[in-house]
Amino acid sequence: MTENDRLGVGMVGYSFMGAAHSQAWRTVGRVFDTRVQPVMAALCGRRADNTAAAAERLGWAAVETDWEKLIERRDVALVDICTPGDTHPEIAIAALEAGKHVLCEKPLANSVAEASAMTDAARRARERGVRSMVGFNYRRVPALALARRMVADGRIGTIRHVRAQYLQDFIVDPESPMMWRLDRERAGSGALGDIGAHIVDLTRFVTGQNITGVSGMTQTFVPERPLDDGSGSYGEVTVDDAAAFIARLDGGGMATFEATRFATGRKNAMRLELNGSAGSLAFDFESMNELLFHDHTEDESTAGFRRILATEPDHPYMQAWWPPGHGLGYEHTFTHQMRDLLEAVGTDGDPEPSFADGLAVQHVLAAVEHSSSNQSVWTEVPRQNEL
Repeated sequence: MTENDRLGVGMVGYSFMGAAHSQAWRTVGRVFDTRVQPVMAALCGRRADNTAAAAERLGWAAVETDWEKLIERRDVALVDICTPGDTHPEIAIAALEAGKHVLCEKPLANSVAEASAMTDAARRARERGVRSMVGFNYRRVPALALARRMVADGRIGTIRHVRAQYLQDFIVDPESPMMWRLDRERAGSGALGDIGAHIVDLTRFVTGQNITGVSGMTQTFVPERPLDDGSGSYGEVTVDDAAAFIARLDGGGMATFEATRFATGRKNAMRLELNGSAGSLAFDFESMNELLFHDHTEDESTAGFRRILATEPDHPYMQAWWPPGHGLGYEHTFTHQMRDLLEAVGTDGDPEPSFADGLAVQHVLAAVEHSSSNQSVWTEVPRQNEL
């Protein structure tokens, strides 16, 4: 590809994630000097009137109501999937087989079997120059990308502990209505897959290590919720409200994970702390421009955690944005995601995280569910080279 190439994007879905992705597609080519310029060719949704309104609001040029028609469009070279997990495999596999690049929201699928099929399709497509990526956007937080770099550079030594949490409270109210995220058939799992998948991926990303085994538990606190149809009827919640598990890393470290939608007062507290033989790193997304670093090699009389404001030009992604001290927000993680994907497509590279990375996360989620269903029995996770 040349610097003048344009890449037609077709997106399926336009709610929360669709809006975030649209913002990124509108912005990325104006902020970063990408090798490929995205063109927001078409938006796909089930209802023509709602989809047309969304397309006008979000900046898409055309509308489709059938994702198969979207894939067939000659002006669409990349398919962006922002739909519930039960639809990911069929859309992604069809797009890859049609020669379209694919960006698929996380988690990759609702089961290991589905994620495996998608990963196989991605491997076949790669041989034909077709690229794919799963949307773990928190990898693109500059402070977390900096943490990964510091770990790789040996700044905290050998990793002994990882503590990962993702805490929300948006369904604490038992009268909060049913939604697709509470239906196992559509979502696959609850807090475990929706937000727990993020901290599993981030642990793999920042440490560079894989999870080899888990012991976990899940809990559904509110088993029924009112249907959102005005009938007064209630529907069964078939997913977990919270999940917690311990794990081992293949580098010898220990890890603890917690994902919940019932942490009252916590809106989007995604936290990661690493303790190593030579220091520690700590991050909280509710202060997303900051990374805490403790250098344990310093004199103990003055050593301690210090705050790094990850807004310097040499910090990941920051060279394209504002002067130091001017922070970024949630939406920028998606812009960075699109930048990395476009760079990979434009250079015939392999974007990360790959579908294989998504499958690795899916294996961890499945192991946690198996453990929880069997009195928290220790459950091995397939190693990456076995996937």
